Amino acid sequence: MKNKDIKNNWTIDALQEIYDLPFNDLLWKAQEIHRKHHDANKIQISTLMSIKTGGCPEDCKYCSQSIRYDTDINLEKTLPLVDIINQAQQAKKNGASRFCMGAAWRNLTQRNLEKVKEMVREVKALGLETCVTLGMLTDSQAKELKNVGLDYYNHNLDTSEEYYKEVVTTRTYQDRLDTLQHVRDAGVKVCSGGILGLGEENIDRIKLIQVLANLETQPESVPINRLVRVEGTPYYENNDVDEFDFIRVIALARIAMPKSYVRLSAGRDTMNDHMQSLCFLAGANSIFYGEELLTTKNSTIKHDQDLLRKLKIKTMSLDNSSNDSEDINIKESKLENINIAIKNI
Repeated sequence: MKNKDIKNNWTIDALQEIYDLPFNDLLWKAQEIHRKHHDANKIQISTLMSIKTGGCPEDCKYCSQSIRYDTDINLEKTLPLVDIINQAQQAKKNGASRFCMGAAWRNLTQRNLEKVKEMVREVKALGLETCVTLGMLTDSQAKELKNVGLDYYNHNLDTSEEYYKEVVTTRTYQDRLDTLQHVRDAGVKVCSGGILGLGEENIDRIKLIQVLANLETQPESVPINRLVRVEGTPYYENNDVDEFDFIRVIALARIAMPKSYVRLSAGRDTMNDHMQSLCFLAGANSIFYGEELLTTKNSTIKHDQDLLRKLKIKTMSLDNSSNDSEDINIKESKLENINIAIKNI
């Protein structure tokens, strides 16, 4: 029986009306829906590792790894499997329930697919959920990844279809939608969201949420990124997204996609505790742990631990039970050599 709270026919007018609610009313509505489908005091934690950094041929204007821009990123080959497993073990020890692996590829070759399949098998064997972000996939590649135990595939839409051409020209919006469909058809869960701060208008943010919410099956995970401005990229001089505009998008995502996990992703290092707390109140219930966003710093693990303790928010384990933040073996020292977020994800 279809859940009456899940709608796949959202109109722009309906979403705009919700987005424009008085701030307190918007958060109240988001919190009501959040509590119907989630524990309001639990959060899911993921760790994202770059398994192959730099050299991407795409021209995404926000990305530090594009070969088209002069950034400080050094081209690195695919990491050895033993290094990836060591980092996955460390991530699990530090409280993550999902280990995500990202590579700066446009398309996945068969040779690289075989490497990734082995990574997925080994990480899965550790008792972690697995997620990868590898660029565009074919239907057969998605099925191969499913067959070795892949749980999630991340592929962001970034922004509205209308504004997309201002951000990326080396692949189309439909290319992204096609990859999401291949992933869904293969039985892999979808992780897809966007980036705020690309120069878009509020209407573009609303249209992004509309597209995601109106997919036949809504994404299980919806990362909302605040642009990480990297020197050398075209968007380095972009203005920061207004804090309240960002929180409104979080609330809108929660209302439009009640059962999805809405993740605070890249850009958390620019959010103070009060902004993050309001995001949680608006329905965000997932974060990335880690000290680095490649060339930029992320909120420290110790700081995250302290914030969650102050808010009395517990972390979620794989069986959806919770652990007190104090019970998780989170060290103040950083996760060595883990590059969290190869780009905004």
